[in-house]
Parts: sequence; C-alpha cells; structure tokens
Amino acid sequence: MDTITVFLQAHGRSELIEVLLGSTASVRELLEVMAEAAIEVDKDTHIFIGEADEPLSKDLAEIVRDLKDGTRIHVTRCRRVATTVNYLERSEDHRFPPGTRVRAVKKWAVRKYKIDPKDAAEHVLQLCNSTSRPSSDTTLQELTINNACAVCFDLVPEKRVEG
Repeated sequence: MDTITVFLQAHGRSELIEVLLGSTASVRELLEVMAEAAIEVDKDTHIFIGEADEPLSKDLAEIVRDLKDGTRIHVTRCRRVATTVNYLERSEDHRFPPGTRVRAVKKWAVRKYKIDPKDAAEHVLQLCNSTSRPSSDTTLQELTINNACAVCFDLVPEKRVEG
C-alpha cells in the first residue's frame, strides 16, 4: 500500500500535524492516526478532507476519498462557518465549509456585491474590528476562535504606495 503525507488541522490547535496515511485508508484507519496524534474525535466532531463541502462519513469501513499527498484534513466542531462580509454600508452572510480558503470567500463577496474585477483586485479581506488581513491561503477554520463557528470580514481597499 502506498503511503502519503497528509496534514491534520485540528480545532483548538494552531499547528499543522504531519502524518503518514495509506492512500486508500478507511475512516477507521484515519481515526487511528488521529488518535496517535492526540486529536480527540467525538460525536460533535466533523472531519473534512481538503475543501470538501460535506464532512467525512461516520462509516468506519468506508474508504476516504480524495486523499493525495499534501492534503489538509480539517478536524472541527464546525460543520459550517457563518461568514459575514461587510462592504461599504452593506453586509452579506454565507455559510462555508471550514476548509474554505479566504480567497474563495473574497471571490464569493466580489460576485455578491457585483464589484468590477479591476476594483476587486485592489481590495482585501480584513478581519472585522482589527487590522489583520489573513493570507488568501488561510482556511476559515484557522480563523474561528473558541469553537465559535463564525468569522467576520470587511472588504477594504489594499493600501498602495504611490511614488
């Protein structure tokens, strides 16, 4: 059996945990690897493979699909992350899977607000009530705090230095 390297991203932990897993692993085998990595899984825990829309099946014999070298596996209490994006005086909400990256949220917001692509390129997502601008590769799960399944962004102009 081929083994691949996957990265576990668990609720309440900021680091990625690198583990080896069989490329055709079952849900049971994945749970065993998680237990060895000291990641607790209970009835309220959801496991998402990459940017999947739905959590992994609870059927222990089922083969985990879409596994490949470098895949992120999200272990979270959030089945969806309630996401708010504020732009000018408007506010829009959408519920995303926890593995959704900031770039996908921005793309959704640009469509929702019907922003011209040229203007959109000059804007970034900034966490509400802060100056923090997560990179486009950051997942929503990384931005949830204290198991709160919600994130708020402001779509703001990116400052440019003109000289």
